[in-house]
Amino acid sequence: MKYSVVFAVLIALLSLISPEVRSQEVKVDVKGKVIEETDNRANQKTDEAINAGFDKIEEGIGTIFKKKEKKDKVGSGRETTPDDNAEDAKPEKGGAQPESAAKQSAQQTLKWNKYDFVPGEKIIFEDSQEGEENGEFPSRWDLAGGGSVENASFGDQNVIYFKEASSCIVPFFKEPEKDNLPDLFTVEFDCWFEPDEYCQYLVSFYDHKNQSESTIEIAPLIINANHAGINRVGEGFYPGYEEKGEITSGYWRHAAISFNTRALKVYLDDARVVNIPNLGINPEGLTICCDAMNTVGSQGVNRFVKNVRIAEGAVKLYDKLMQDGKIITNGIRFDVNKATIRPESMGVINSVYGLLKDHPEIKLSVEGHTDSDGDNAFNQILSEQRAETVVNTLKNLGIEGDRMTSKGWGESKPLDSNATSEGKANNRRVEFVKI
Repeated sequence: MKYSVVFAVLIALLSLISPEVRSQEVKVDVKGKVIEETDNRANQKTDEAINAGFDKIEEGIGTIFKKKEKKDKVGSGRETTPDDNAEDAKPEKGGAQPESAAKQSAQQTLKWNKYDFVPGEKIIFEDSQEGEENGEFPSRWDLAGGGSVENASFGDQNVIYFKEASSCIVPFFKEPEKDNLPDLFTVEFDCWFEPDEYCQYLVSFYDHKNQSESTIEIAPLIINANHAGINRVGEGFYPGYEEKGEITSGYWRHAAISFNTRALKVYLDDARVVNIPNLGINPEGLTICCDAMNTVGSQGVNRFVKNVRIAEGAVKLYDKLMQDGKIITNGIRFDVNKATIRPESMGVINSVYGLLKDHPEIKLSVEGHTDSDGDNAFNQILSEQRAETVVNTLKNLGIEGDRMTSKGWGESKPLDSNATSEGKANNRRVEFVKI
C-alpha cells in the first residue's frame, strides 16, 4: 500500500511539471526503483538514479512557481556568499521603512568567532562602485601600465572588471606622487575566483603610475583563492588547503590587509593566512593588478574586484576607549537597508567582546549612525535596529545584557562630509560609548 501512495505522489508531481521539463528524460524506472530502494539499498547506482529523479521533480516545481536565478551581464554570477555594493542604499524621501534585523546565524558567528582583523578608524579611500556606469572606466581609479578595465554588472552587483590580464589600477589621491599610506593602515576588498582556471590578483605597495619602484624593493602580494603571500618574504594557506590548487566553484573572497609600522597581516575571509613581523619597507601607495597569467574564464571574463576600502589607524580598542571615552568604528557593516551584520564585521565585534570579557567593570552604550542618503525617518529607524543587532550579537557571545544599551542617531551626528564617498563611509559607523 505504501508503495502505491509514494508512486501516486510522484506521478502527481510529475504531471505539474512543464512540458519543457518533462522533455528532459529522467532515465530511471521510477516505480520500480522506488520499490527497489525500499526493499534493497545495496544497489548504489539505483540510489543515485532515484535521487536524480527527485531532483528533476524539485526543478519542475521550481519552474511552476517561476523561481529563476538572475543572470549577470558579464559572467555567470555564481556567488556563494552574495554581497551588496553599498551599506546605505536608501529609498527616496518617504520610501519604505527598513526591514527588521535578521537573526544572526550561529554557524556564521562560529565560523568567524576567531577573526581578529580590525579596520582603521578613518577611511582615506572608498569605492563601492555606487553610481558607476557599465562599460566606463572606474571613476575613482586610474589605469597604470596599459591593459583594459571597466565597470560591469555581475549578478546584481557592480564590480570592477579586468578585461585583460596584466591590467593594473591605482586609486586617485590628491597628490599621487607623495606617500599616501600612513604608518598604520588597512586595506580591504572583495575578489572573485573562478573555478578550473588560473586566477589570482596582485597588490603592490606603491603607485605603479606615479611613484618609483626603486623605493619599494619588494615583490607584490599575490592573492589566490586559498593562498596569499609575498615571494621570499612570507606566505600561507587558507585552513584546510595544502596547495594553491584549482577550485571547483566560483566564489568571492574578502581580502583584508593590516600594516602596523613594519608588520603585515593578510586575511582571506575569516582566516589570517600571512603574518610577516617585518616587511622591511614603508608602503607609499597601492596598485591592484590582474596577474599576467590570469587566464580565468574561457574568454578572459570573470576577473572582478569590488568594495575597495583603505583606512588609517590600527589603535587597540581598549586604549581608544580609555583615551577618548568611546570607540568609533566603521568596521561593522550591514546588508543594504537592513540590520543584518556581514560576517567580516566579526573582527571588531570579537575585539569588543574580548574587551568586555577582560574588563567586567566596563559598560557600553552601542550607538548606530548613518550617512545622509535617503529618508531621515528611515535612517533613524535603521540606525536603532543596527545598534540593537550589535548588542544582541554580543549577548549571544556571552556578554550580560545589563552591561549594554543601544540607541540610534540616524544621520544627525555626522563626523565627515556627506559630499564624498569617503565622508559617507566615515559617517556610517557604530560607536561604543563608555557609560
